[in-house]
Amino acid sequence: MYDVMAVGNALVDHEYLLNDQQLTQTSLAKGSMTLASLEEQTQLLTEFEAQQLQPSKQTGGGSAANAMFAFASLGGKSFYGCRVGDDKAGEFYLADLNQAGVATTSEKSVSAGGVTGSCVVTITPDGERTMQTYLGTSSDINADNLDFDALAQSSWLYFEGYLAMSESLRPALQQLRQQAKDNNIRIAVSFADPAVVNFAKEGLLEVLGDGVNTIFCNAEEAMLFTETKNITEAAQALTQYCQLAVVTNSAKDTVICEKDADAATTLTQVPTPKVDKVIDTNGAGDNYSGAFLYALSQGHSLTECGKLAGTVASQVVQQFGPRLTVEQYQAIAEQVLSA
Repeated sequence: MYDVMAVGNALVDHEYLLNDQQLTQTSLAKGSMTLASLEEQTQLLTEFEAQQLQPSKQTGGGSAANAMFAFASLGGKSFYGCRVGDDKAGEFYLADLNQAGVATTSEKSVSAGGVTGSCVVTITPDGERTMQTYLGTSSDINADNLDFDALAQSSWLYFEGYLAMSESLRPALQQLRQQAKDNNIRIAVSFADPAVVNFAKEGLLEVLGDGVNTIFCNAEEAMLFTETKNITEAAQALTQYCQLAVVTNSAKDTVICEKDADAATTLTQVPTPKVDKVIDTNGAGDNYSGAFLYALSQGHSLTECGKLAGTVASQVVQQFGPRLTVEQYQAIAEQVLSA
């Protein structure tokens, strides 16, 4: 049995520390994600090499994978469906997840002759992450890469918003949604990035279908999606698509809006822990979603869920890379959930 099955793009992250002038020269939109071809990704890396910029860290990445890494490290049972190449990067990627306790199926996930996707993550002095992503073989993920038996054994199904950009996966997403609906499996969706809302809203609406249990997003994504002007309005408007909307707002309070059976909504605000210095925001939202969903799956209150998620995310932004160590996650869980 699994607490959650997730589906997402499998990407190996390569992090670079850049100043704002260097980032401007790349033409990437600060704070957002840009999809790139292999040629464009290679060109960017060549430019970095010419400037003698070396990656500060290489790690497994991908939005849903980061969330599941947090979920499993906190003590949950998670399964991750993805597509990697039969290369060293793909081998590293799956082994990294398995070591943290995230289950995968290599027979379905590994694409013969495929190239594992990569994400160039640039971090500016303010800690903001900007990404250029080459999806590689992950762009061709389809039903053959997904373990529907694993979903049958799960209580939750989790989608990352980036999947809204994948044409090849849409039929499989509908199959997953239908199976979840038929078996009373709850669905959670993370919007993942403002670029998803800006450029793939139609696909995102398809992912949401006739409604899901939970939506995770930040204030910018929420307001873009709902075309509202403040976080409270946005959170309430999101309940047209879900029972529970969880909207983070950087260092400000997270707003949680819950809809009951009569469509009445209740707002809960959870303070975000103060951080002395933001070093790297890469993966913070993913970790928030994974930690919140873990606490929710274990029957904790919404306030407790928000406290755990906020504490995990606040630790993530204070170090380089999108993931903490298993020991860090467990220490936070003991501190927050046993208090």
